[in-house]
Amino acid sequence: MPNPKRRHSKTRRDKRRTHDRLASPQFSICQTCGEVKAPHRVCPHCGSYRGRTMIETEET
Repeated sequence: MPNPKRRHSKTRRDKRRTHDRLASPQFSICQTCGEVKAPHRVCPHCGSYRGRTMIETEET
């Protein structure tokens, strides 16, 4: 099996690793209550999705 003849430079190694980072979590704002929530999910604070109430939440 062939082996590399020369060592790869640090620049070449780092160029390959540019896409290995972790993606930051995405957030959106709830239309009903204005809290931060995950996109395309029911709001955990008010229980609404796209302006409609999906689940009833306890009011404290």
